[in-house]
Order: sequence, then C-alpha cells, then structure tokens
Amino acid sequence: MNKNFYPPISHYGYIGDCHSSALVSISGSIDWCCMPRLDSGSCFGRLLDWTKGGYCQIVPSRPYENSRRYLEGTLVLETTFRTKHGEARLLDCFTMRKGGRHDPHQQILRVIEGIRGRMDFILQIVPRFDYGTTKAWIRLTKGDHYIAIGGNDGLLISTDFHCRMMDRHSVSGSCTVKQGERTHLSILYRRPEDLAEGHVDVPSIRELDGRLDETVAWWRAWSSRSTMKGPYAGYGQRSAIVLKGLSNAPTGAIVAAPTTSLPESLRGKRNWDYRYTWIRDSYLTVRSLAEVGHVLEADGFRRFIERTAAGSAEELQIVFGVGGERRLHEYEIEELEGYRKIKPVRVGNAAEGQTQLDMYGYLLDLAWNWHNRGQSPDDDYWEFLVGLINAAAENWRNPDHGIWEMRCKPRHFVHSKAMCWAALDRGIKLAEDLKRRGPIKHWKKARREVRRAIEEKGYNARHGVFIQAFNWPVMDAALLLLPTVGFVDYDDERMISTADAIRADLEEDGLLRRYRTGNDGTKDKEGAFLACSLWLVECLARQGRLKEAQQVFNRVLSTGNDLGLLSEEYDPRNHEMLGNFPQGLTHLSLITAAAALTEIETSLT
Repeated sequence: MNKNFYPPISHYGYIGDCHSSALVSISGSIDWCCMPRLDSGSCFGRLLDWTKGGYCQIVPSRPYENSRRYLEGTLVLETTFRTKHGEARLLDCFTMRKGGRHDPHQQILRVIEGIRGRMDFILQIVPRFDYGTTKAWIRLTKGDHYIAIGGNDGLLISTDFHCRMMDRHSVSGSCTVKQGERTHLSILYRRPEDLAEGHVDVPSIRELDGRLDETVAWWRAWSSRSTMKGPYAGYGQRSAIVLKGLSNAPTGAIVAAPTTSLPESLRGKRNWDYRYTWIRDSYLTVRSLAEVGHVLEADGFRRFIERTAAGSAEELQIVFGVGGERRLHEYEIEELEGYRKIKPVRVGNAAEGQTQLDMYGYLLDLAWNWHNRGQSPDDDYWEFLVGLINAAAENWRNPDHGIWEMRCKPRHFVHSKAMCWAALDRGIKLAEDLKRRGPIKHWKKARREVRRAIEEKGYNARHGVFIQAFNWPVMDAALLLLPTVGFVDYDDERMISTADAIRADLEEDGLLRRYRTGNDGTKDKEGAFLACSLWLVECLARQGRLKEAQQVFNRVLSTGNDLGLLSEEYDPRNHEMLGNFPQGLTHLSLITAAAALTEIETSLT
C-alpha cells in the first residue's frame, strides 16, 4: 500500500454523539469510527491501515467538485457534491435524542438530498471490527436489511440504496437522487446477541428524517446557551461543539481526542492513544466551556473524578477510561501498518502509571471556580479536597513526569510545582471562605515553601526567566500557564522575559513547539504544538501586546481545515497536520485565547 494514498488529516471532518465518534473524509468516506464508546475498538478503521481497517463510503459515480461545512450550531456535517448533471448534499451525523445520555440511538445516519438536476452515487460498506483484526460476517435478513457481526460487535444496516453483498464481508450499492429526493443509510450499533432474527428494530424512512431533524435541534439548543460574544465567537462556538462531542454523556468524562496513533512525527514512535480522560485536559476543557456558558459539563466532570477516585486522593491517577477504568495498559497492534505506514499503532496509554503533580492544582482550581459560581463543596466533597490539598503539601518536593508525560527519568518541573502551589492556594481560600476545618497553618507554610523553591531553583536570575525544571535551564511552553493560576502576574517582568525567551527558542514560522526534543525519552522531532501557540496568544494579549497576540492567533487559525478543526500539532515545513485529531487541548485553548483577545480588545474601545 502506497503511504501517499492516505488522505491528509485535514481532509477529515468529525462527528459524534457524546458516546461514539467518527471521522468522515472530504470524499464521503468514514475511515475511522469507534462504537459504542469513544475508546472502543474501531468498526471502520482504514485511517490506520488502508487495506485492513474497513470503511463506509458514499461518493458520486462521476467526477465531481465538492465543498463542506457543519450545519450552523451543530455537529452535523454537510458535504455538497457538484457534477455537470446535478448537485446534492450528504448529511452525516450520529443521531441525538432527548434522554440520550443513558439511552442513545447508537446510530450513524447518512442522508443524501438532491438539490439540482440528478446525481448517481455509489455506496461501499466494509466493516472491520476490533481495529481491523476481525472481518465482519454480513447477512441479508428477510426485512431487506443487513446484519454485520464479529466478536462481540454488531451493526444493523438499513438503507434505501439498491444494494447487494459483494461477499460475506462487504456490501455495495447505488442510488440516483433528483432535486428534492432523499436516500438514507442507517448504521446502528448492536451486540450480536441482540441481532437475532425477530429481535431488531429497524427505523422507517420517516423515523430517520425525524431523527435528523431532532439531532439538528438538539445541537442548536445546546449551542444557544453559549455566552461568547465578539468577533471570535464563531471560532469559540465551533470549538465548544467539538469539545462537547468529545465528552462521554453517561459519566461526564472527556477524552483528549477521538483517535489513536496519528503520528506526531513522520519518523514514527510518537504515536499515542488519546481516547481517554486526563485530569489536566478535562479540567481545562470544562473551564473553557464554563467560561462561555456551558457550566453543567464542569459539574459532570467534577463528580466523575470524585466518584472514580472513590472519594479519596490516594486512589487518584492522572488518566482514566471514559467509564472510570484504571487499567489502560498500553500495547501495540502489530497487524496494522499505521497511518501512512508510520508505526506503531497503540491502544492504551502507559501514562496511567505516571506521577503528574499538576493534577492537584487543576482539581482544586475546579472546586474554587465552582464555589465562586455559588456551588460550595458539601461535607463529602470537602473531605476529598482536603485529601488533595494534603497530598500537594506532602508531594510537591518529589519529581514527576510533568505536563508532557515525558518517558524519561522524572524531574522537578516548574509547571508541576506551580500547580501544587495553586492547589494549596485554592485550598486555603476555600477553607477560609467556607470556614471549614483543616490544617491551614501547615498549608500556608507549604505554599510559602513551594514559591520559595520555584523562585530559587526554577528561575534563572542571570537571564530573568523561569526554566523548565529545577537546575534544568531550558525553555518550556508550559511556563506560559504560570499566570493562569495566579502564581505570577502576566505583566510581571519575569513573565514578560519568559514569554520572549520561549518565542526566541521555540518559535518556528509563527508557531511554538512545546520544548526542544532529545531529552524526553523519545528522540524524534515533533511539530509545533498548537495549544502552546494559543497559550502564547493569551499571554501576549494580557501583557498588552495585542498586535502580536492577534498575529499568533491568526497563524494558528491558518493551520485549521475548512471546517475549523484543529489538530494536536502542525508541521510548518511540510504544511500539514500532525497528531491526534481533532485535539481537545487545542480547541479548548482556542476558546480561552479568543476570550482573552475579546476582553482586551473590548477594553481598548
């Protein structure tokens, strides 16, 4: 298989229903789909192996031109195809419903609608379960629908295409649509035992049209709660919708991205599975959503963490499965060649066993923000928070793997220490505001000690800048986050110098890298990290350097695709997306950067 046959990551759109997810190519092909959960094995996965992975494609039979967009305020993808003889649009979505949090349809719906003239389409459905390792066994039932099963997975496929089975493992079909006509494809996820003859509920065409309308209405109702205003509101709303799609409705968990093993380096090795919920990424997500009016997601995640940790700081780890699972052991699927033949393909994430001290600060800041919105901790939640504050006071002196989860010997990362400081600071403020009992004198002493250690060992007085780790005088874009928790003011001379030093050392073509690779356990060079570039936007804006901030923000926007979706990283030299996609950390950072720009611009008018 020629590696160049794989479409660029930018060619994909994202659909989801807060349970499952899929990527749809610009040519109408679902090349990645995980059902019934965001971290389930793929049922369409040729994104990671073009031959073995499976796909579901709807495409015109003749040469065409196309364009695409999301229906306003939704995660419903519209691809418009044009030929000499006609024009039609393809609508793709996971159907939504009221009450779908615990009882979703678990359905992909694909609808072709004729706009002008007539157009012929070809359908190909090639399911492959468990990351392409299991060919689906497909049967045509008496009701003229198809059942595809393999392992513990099953699909119920119904359509008004004219279809036939190519073999026992794939279905093909065709249709012609004229102006005002519709053709439908429904793919429902079901367990094999539920697909026995006589035990399937196939939705009618009328029901499918109703579900499409209900899905559009559901997303628009959710989007309408956004409070973001100003010139960047459109970018913020699109990012918020993406983040909502990355959430798991039943538990409140939020995944970092819907994909695994999309390479951060074209040389391989830096391929990770991001379909899990990190405390850090999830906290930043709900903080961003809450900033633009979506506060229920913040409370859902808060309860998820308390419940998953069994109410005890001792049971906390940095990353969980979307159902609260702790065992995320990392392994490689040798049978798959990887995107563009870049191996490995990984499932699970070894970061499950890492120590990352910044999680204490994120969880206490979440509680503090929730308190400021009028929702103060009850007795059980306060007991949980006390455990976190004590853990920060006890563990801040220890090295950890840091925000970037470096697979090397732990270090005393400055960002991690600052987040321990934040945990103590928020804990003290909560205790004093609520008149709650706790070892406040001990916490205040620890807070002073953390600050003193950072200012003595995490600051290079000669150059006037903060550094990546104690006695490790290199730059790290995570230092741009120090003002967000109040450790230092944005306009502090040390922070201004640090921002300038980060740009001088890590900027390439207007974008920032996280740090210089080579001492992080993986030697391959990676691309520019888009979230870091957006952190720089907020930092520059709040330092009064508005023009510079606007320039960086526009540079980040230029890396997105035509749908406004952003990846984890970007290769400035080859002008292409890298890493898992769409990336939650990038989109949440866009929201906070846009909010900062809006605030500063408004204050100057």
